[in-house]
Amino acid sequence: MAENRVEGAMTFGNGEDQISAPSLQINRRSLITGATGVALASMGWASLVTPAGAAILDNKTTLTRARLDELAARSFGIFNENKVLPDFDAGKHAATSDVDLHRITTFTQVPETGETLKISGLLALPAGAKGPLPVVSWQHGTIFSFVQVPSNLYLVAEPGYVMKDNVDSQETLFNIHRFAANGYAVIAADYIGKGPYHGSQSEAYAVKDASTRASIDILNAGLEGMRQLGVEPAELFLNGWSQGGLNTQWLHQALQTSAIPVRAAGASSPFNDVVESFDYWTGSITFSDPPGMSYPPRPKWLTLCVILVLGSYESYYRLNDLIDTVVRPEYVPMVRKFLADYDMNLDFSKMPMPKDLLIDSVSRQFVNDTYSRFRRQLAANTASYFEYSNPIRLFYGLADEPLHPTMCRRAVNAGGPMMDGVAVNGASHRGTFLASLYGEPDHLQGRPNLVSWFNSLRLG
Repeated sequence: MAENRVEGAMTFGNGEDQISAPSLQINRRSLITGATGVALASMGWASLVTPAGAAILDNKTTLTRARLDELAARSFGIFNENKVLPDFDAGKHAATSDVDLHRITTFTQVPETGETLKISGLLALPAGAKGPLPVVSWQHGTIFSFVQVPSNLYLVAEPGYVMKDNVDSQETLFNIHRFAANGYAVIAADYIGKGPYHGSQSEAYAVKDASTRASIDILNAGLEGMRQLGVEPAELFLNGWSQGGLNTQWLHQALQTSAIPVRAAGASSPFNDVVESFDYWTGSITFSDPPGMSYPPRPKWLTLCVILVLGSYESYYRLNDLIDTVVRPEYVPMVRKFLADYDMNLDFSKMPMPKDLLIDSVSRQFVNDTYSRFRRQLAANTASYFEYSNPIRLFYGLADEPLHPTMCRRAVNAGGPMMDGVAVNGASHRGTFLASLYGEPDHLQGRPNLVSWFNSLRLG
């Protein structure tokens, strides 16, 4: 059963959901201090930013080993598209401990707009853990929902609860099953505009600084939460999938720039180059099929990804007429409605493919200043061209519907000697992610999965 309570000395304000959001100046090299910054400072890490506010933990829930294995086994079959992996193996993949879940609440200040917002996330710990634990900062993928977030996983502890695709964060469950149930702490941001505090706030889809800052603030809050619970953090690892793969690269780059050590990072199916991804989704660019196969067509749900990009950039970069400028007039009401309510009761038979959502001229000529600014901002947010000083591994599928292998290989080629790429034969978008966590070397070009790889890099 979930317990709705505040834990430790982390509460600021007069109630468990009331914490103050002090004013601050963003400073990428100042020492982190205050409630959400104590953990990073105590670990000897330099800071990325000053803290945006204090933090609380609530909704404490315990997922038993048996319940974790049951849920992971059910979701495994959904993600194992094209049967890239053998079926879930209850012996090989079994959780080794129960896991305690805690919802994190803190504040973040949005660099692009200066707004201070309440945000949420998840802290997952092996039950009863006290000693130093390695930490995985997990960045989830694209969701077309306000509630399909890591912090809502406390709901699944109820024995009668049935997880639903597109309702519950199954990808986060897999990270809990593989990492938190096997000796790691997992800290995950819900992201701005998602979770219990989304209100009317737009999400920051592919918005670099807002996404990175929210991930940092939840990471800080989660690390401090560990200390308040008597658990010392050890090495920091990063992991992300899809949108979260992009966010993971941004986070890794920001931490490295501020001399905060990342032991290693994994990113599955990441859309690294935001310009190239937008153009591929909208049909402006194409790539040759990999040798010996016909590449799967772009899925219609990419239209929703394009809508999220347009809505987020219109909001966070003050491109106020972007949607009205580039979306065909007959689809503007649908776009505005979806951004407001994320109602998935859509008639997909009437939804256009991404290339048909936009006016014809967007790929051929100058449209207006707003669209030019949009393109320049996409380019500024690209993650592909960065030299990493700590290991990072990108997993990309050879049948990944929204991403062509060529798009991932560019980042692998540019990332320096610490960057590695793993092609997953026959893997869809979901299959690639699943293989990164549960695959064996014969599925991963001879490389270990992320759990085995991270374990091999532990310092203790």
